[in-house]
Amino acid sequence: MENVAEYKEIVEVIKLSGGDVFKYCYQCGTCDTLCPWNRVIEFSMRRIVRQACFGMTEIETEDIWRCTTCGRCHYRCPRGVKLIDLTVSLRKIGSEYGVFPEHVKPVKSANASLVAEGNPLSEERKKRAEWTKGLGVPEFDEEKELLYFPGCYLCYDPRMKKVAKATAELLNMSGVEYGILGEKENCCGESIRKTGDEELFKQLAKENIKAFIDSGVKRVLVSSPHCYHTFKNEYSEYFMVNFDIIHMSQFLFELIEKGQIKITKEYNKKVTYHDPCYLGRHNGIYDEPREILKKVPGLELVEMPDNREDSLCCGGGGGRVWMETVKGERFSDLRIQQALDVGAEVIVTCCPYCITMLEDSKKTIEDPRAESLEIKDITELLREVV
Repeated sequence: MENVAEYKEIVEVIKLSGGDVFKYCYQCGTCDTLCPWNRVIEFSMRRIVRQACFGMTEIETEDIWRCTTCGRCHYRCPRGVKLIDLTVSLRKIGSEYGVFPEHVKPVKSANASLVAEGNPLSEERKKRAEWTKGLGVPEFDEEKELLYFPGCYLCYDPRMKKVAKATAELLNMSGVEYGILGEKENCCGESIRKTGDEELFKQLAKENIKAFIDSGVKRVLVSSPHCYHTFKNEYSEYFMVNFDIIHMSQFLFELIEKGQIKITKEYNKKVTYHDPCYLGRHNGIYDEPREILKKVPGLELVEMPDNREDSLCCGGGGGRVWMETVKGERFSDLRIQQALDVGAEVIVTCCPYCITMLEDSKKTIEDPRAESLEIKDITELLREVV
């Protein structure tokens, strides 16, 4: 019996928006088994794929905005179906028709801020480099070997400014010739793209690429895995540019190996490492952060149940860092609990979204042990022991 789409025009719209990948799905259900949403609610990506395949208009609007683009389903899919592409295609359609559930409406504010000020946090562009005051962070010029691109959260968010400060101090200690673009820096555009706004992504990307070329940038050092992924994979694919992109955890490991950063103090605590989705599953960087931690005297590294390729998403990807996730549905709550259950005193990670989500969960989780649990970026911990 031939399957015929109920609404052929809807199928075509989905295809044109980049969702043609659904045709490879044979409904095995692996995605539903792996999706972290099914740890907190009943959710079926398989159902969404089936409905999209047949052009059904009753796809649950709420569901298309749940995906965090963590990549667990894509990593294990036996057919190689790129479900993230399907999710983004549906969001493009939803955005075009103004279909936003209540908890998704903050994306509109992020969008407006990105257009006006180049960041999603409703902060002024002229204040983008204020975090550098008193740190001796130079402006980038062609004589410098490295552009440091801190990203929006490290420039503006009060918690994440501590990471930016630790990073600058480590770079200054190492003797590396680096600089920043300051006001000329724009959001990388990764997260707004995952909400379906392809045009704004392209605008931000073109502005960054122009700034890089005009300034003579060849190598870019980033703190955020989302910036890393976008600069390395998406800019090169869609705009045919090939800057040398390196994540902070990789670079710090290099500096330690070369002796430019020397660990001189002990850190007598039990530490667990949380793999960010966009650093790990999306880009295969698992070892360097762990190797840094293993070099710290006194530090006991313990693994949580979901680690490396199977790491549990914090819940902030896919633009969800800007959306409200109700208590009881936060993946970061589960992650905090996993860390406590292995006896960790500190969670170390390498992503501003992960730190944001984990810090929020630490404040609301009911386990009394969470009060003393520390959440740190790897640069913060390393700064303490050099």
